[in-house]
Amino acid sequence: MAGAPVVICDREVERLLRYRELVPRLEEALGKYSRHDSAEVIQPVRSTLPLQKHSGFMGLMPTYMENAGVLCTKLLCFYKREDGSTLPATQATVVLLDPEYGNVKAIMDGEVITDMRTAAASAISAKLLMRPEAEVLAILGTGRQALSHYNVFTEMFSFKEVRVWSHTRQGAERFCQSVSGPVTACVSVEEAVRGADAIVTVTRSTEPVLFGQWVKPGAHVAAVGACRPNWRELDDVLMKEAVVYADSREGAMAESGDVILSGVEVFAELGDVINGTKPAHREKTTVFKSLGMGVEDAVSAQLVFEQWKAKASQP
Repeated sequence: MAGAPVVICDREVERLLRYRELVPRLEEALGKYSRHDSAEVIQPVRSTLPLQKHSGFMGLMPTYMENAGVLCTKLLCFYKREDGSTLPATQATVVLLDPEYGNVKAIMDGEVITDMRTAAASAISAKLLMRPEAEVLAILGTGRQALSHYNVFTEMFSFKEVRVWSHTRQGAERFCQSVSGPVTACVSVEEAVRGADAIVTVTRSTEPVLFGQWVKPGAHVAAVGACRPNWRELDDVLMKEAVVYADSREGAMAESGDVILSGVEVFAELGDVINGTKPAHREKTTVFKSLGMGVEDAVSAQLVFEQWKAKASQP
């Protein structure tokens, strides 16, 4: 008979999850997803329930990896908050189940998993699509995702300069104080992105904040915000000039306002590049549209659970 599920809090997830183990697992998972083999990954597009009174949505992100024996779902609430709001923009819980018995094996905080797997996917996009001689990184936004992206990008790549922009001076100052390495706070988006080789957009914006006329030809953009069909972070000029990649083509066509409203086509999924079925156009301006996928949560949660079991078995 199955025992009670393990509950793993945010601090424990932080201790157990490391980019050096997470990134290769995510890279493998993205490749499996894009092979469209149901024995490898079954993952529907995220279903959402509107929370109209609270200007938010609840999302459900189930995934089954038959060959790996992983069954997982994430419950996610995300909101359009007013500037200065003290309420969280997102809240998430990840549930790991036994696919044979159907019982819950573990319930874990989903915020850390979401932060780290999203940043790791962006870093994989940069590994595949960014020019190898890249020197300048710009981050638009200063929330949790901005911090996780700073951490993994500076761990995996050697930038000579990192810039950050926030809607508020206080946000930029808080971010600069929270990171362990050098960063320059910029007063405008244009100042932050002019000449940047890699740009990460992790804002709450519902209208474009990054304009193609400011983006250096050949730059790589990891666009993480704007996860609704009528929300934008990037303008039409940038979207139409760039070669557009996504974690999931199906997800991007259903959920990404940047893709849907600009009318562009997704050239390839990251997994297509990993599998060698589509090229990485490093010489061109590229956009990676990240929506986040259940398979990313599943492999992250499985890694956390494995690390927890290993730690628990130690004398």
